[in-house]
Amino acid sequence: MASGGAPGNENDENSPLENSTTLEDDDCAAASSSTRQRYDSEGNASDSSSSSSKRLRITPGYALPVPGIAASPPKFVSLEEIMQAAKGLNNMALAHEIAVDKNFELQRLDPPEDSLHKRVKETMKKAFWDLLSLKLSEDPPDYSQAMNLLRDIKEYLFSLLLPQHVKLKEEISDLLDEDIIQQQVDAGTLNFQDYAQCVIAIMGKLCAPIRDEKIKELSETKDVVAVFKGILETLELMRLDMANFTIKMFRPDIIASSVEYEKTKFAEFLKIQPDGLAHTRVWLKRHLRPGEGPDPAAPAPEVEIALRSLTQLVLGRAYLELLEWDRSVTFPETLIMDEVRYLDLGDQTLRLSVMGSILLVVTSVVSALVGNTSFKTMLKDHLTVLLAEVHSNQDLTDVMPNVSLQIIKDVNDSLVECGFSQLDETATASLTSQISSVALPEHKVKQLVRLRIMEFLELTITSPTAAPVQVPPGLSFLKAELTTLTGQFLRLVSHNRAVYGEYYSEIIADAVKSAKASP
Repeated sequence: MASGGAPGNENDENSPLENSTTLEDDDCAAASSSTRQRYDSEGNASDSSSSSSKRLRITPGYALPVPGIAASPPKFVSLEEIMQAAKGLNNMALAHEIAVDKNFELQRLDPPEDSLHKRVKETMKKAFWDLLSLKLSEDPPDYSQAMNLLRDIKEYLFSLLLPQHVKLKEEISDLLDEDIIQQQVDAGTLNFQDYAQCVIAIMGKLCAPIRDEKIKELSETKDVVAVFKGILETLELMRLDMANFTIKMFRPDIIASSVEYEKTKFAEFLKIQPDGLAHTRVWLKRHLRPGEGPDPAAPAPEVEIALRSLTQLVLGRAYLELLEWDRSVTFPETLIMDEVRYLDLGDQTLRLSVMGSILLVVTSVVSALVGNTSFKTMLKDHLTVLLAEVHSNQDLTDVMPNVSLQIIKDVNDSLVECGFSQLDETATASLTSQISSVALPEHKVKQLVRLRIMEFLELTITSPTAAPVQVPPGLSFLKAELTTLTGQFLRLVSHNRAVYGEYYSEIIADAVKSAKASP
């Protein structure tokens, strides 16, 4: 059996892998590498949204006006246009996922176990294969069900082919020619098992290496119904392999064009949305402080430069707020596709603040272990596990008793290993109390660590250059975790700003203008 090494890699024809490229990036390096790419999308843009927010009733077949959007002559939007815009947003979401998630790939969707959907699906599959077995066991065999199966397999195989697979396409067409198969059925000479083996051989040329074992297993299966059942299941997986291979192959191109694509699709969305930036406007204006902004009487060039600088400042504050977001508040429209990611990064920031605080507290109390690298590594590893499910201050309070117990054990084990005595009862009680106090919102060390982390993040996302950023004092041992967090945050912020930067600049400029005009 020949394996192409990747979906669509036929042995006797050129593989697209030979000419494809992939984008390799390291989130840890993103915070400090000089090759980091910056986006600067501030500029002038026209905000087509309005402050009016009315609910639209849509009647199929009729065109309806969109309130809040001035137009001359009046414009109307049809149901078809609305559906097209919705479809565009779905496509935009897919392109966005590929662009911001370097590990993005499609997954097979299976219904939950013990669900009605799962039971119905399994029942229908069993009925199909039972019927095939019954018809093939008749005398003479009834191949009507089998013919339908071969048609499906033929379509599956064609869907896996790439343009250069000309010879293989001809081979499949000749092998699964319905007229020839029907002639064999009529003459009573059809050998269904032989067709199975020929199909398996073709699959072996198309499959990725991960499917080789399954192909071998199928080739050794003697029961004709079982082998065709396995063929269909494997073809489904191969089609998924092909889709993910295609995404990987074209991912650099998708990333390169996704910014403009998302801009276009969001602009289409704003045309039918009375105020598609309402929550975004509130979010940004919340970070514009009184008195900020250029003097309206200043020369136009100076005003423009000052506005660009202010936009940079306001966006830095606004993006940081996402890491401590009040989950009762609606997320800005321009960030909605990454809401889960930003909230997850906020959780990571909380856990990193706690981890850094505990490391500082423990090493300040147990001075004998200050320079013990293996102890710090062990402590960090254990804290990573213990804090994994911490998403709020309440979660932190709940888990602190277990954290204290584990840390006391780690401290005593390391002290003994280094030739020191274990903590006495008084020292144990004191250290336990200090560790537990880290859960308090007003804990001074935790506040300091959090402030240093946030300043590091802000400096990274607002720096106009790609110069390396120094790790905050006291957090050097968390460098890997901090740079990973920062790299992920920078990736999201950079892409978001590239897509929506023009809207942000317009919102901030309008807010400054209104503030200056107010008495």
